[in-house]
Amino acid sequence: MKAVDYYFSPMSPWTYLGHARFADSAERHGAGINVKPVDYGKIFPLSGGLPVAKRAPQRQAYRFVELKRWQKFLDVPLTLQPKHFPFDTNLPARLIIAADGKGTGSAMRLAGAILKACWAENRNMADEAELAKVSQEQGLEPRGLIAAAKSDETRKRYDQLTGEAIELQVFGAPTYVYNRELFWGQDRLDFLDRALAKG
Repeated sequence: MKAVDYYFSPMSPWTYLGHARFADSAERHGAGINVKPVDYGKIFPLSGGLPVAKRAPQRQAYRFVELKRWQKFLDVPLTLQPKHFPFDTNLPARLIIAADGKGTGSAMRLAGAILKACWAENRNMADEAELAKVSQEQGLEPRGLIAAAKSDETRKRYDQLTGEAIELQVFGAPTYVYNRELFWGQDRLDFLDRALAKG
């Protein structure tokens, strides 16, 4: 079965904008998804990337222009400046990894819910209690999931996935990898869709 490796940050607005469309594309083409949240705090220093607050003013301004364009084009709820952005992504990323142990569907639903909670609902996704609520809303048992997210096994998996992304030269979020070809950004989903159609 063909599959796409999905590298992303649970804090990325571009990941949020592409998440549902990517899931639909993969399902339409009968492709599996390997859910791989990674630590861009480790990736950016190696790839020349910068956190939003450290980018040049003109880049920050244009980011808002693009977010507005995509929000209008996709007709999805989007808060341009969420109350809790940026936030520490370590626990939410590991929570998604823990959910993946219950199946790709669980991990994808939880990832989508965390992204929506930040970008459409102004919820604090660094807060453990809020993460527990989001998990429960997705039909997942929060206490056990959070315990699993904090385990050494999940921490090691998170580090492993981040190392894997670095080795593949992933530098931004989201990045979809199919047949070892990188597709960076939700605005490259049409190219990924065509690649999946070819098999």
